Amino acid sequence: MGLGFFQPCQPFRTQSCVPFTCRVLFDNFPIGAHLIVGEDSSFWRGTFGGLQDGVAVLTQAQLFSNIGTRIDGVRPIVRIPCNQITFVST
Repeated sequence: MGLGFFQPCQPFRTQSCVPFTCRVLFDNFPIGAHLIVGEDSSFWRGTFGGLQDGVAVLTQAQLFSNIGTRIDGVRPIVRIPCNQITFVST
């Protein structure tokens, strides 16, 4: 049975299926908080929009390289899969 970390989503559930590790990463941040979300070789800076179906949603987000150089312009909505997130910061 396990601890339920990676239980598959069941169809027709009333709540969205969000992995436990993703909930733990974003648990302390309210909707609208300004966050930095790291991936493998880059990070996103934007406003936290919530968690849905295993992805973190950022609004008004911009992608940066690990050395801080802007890679792209501001995007209205960005969906980042939780399994690609390496860190979350304010």
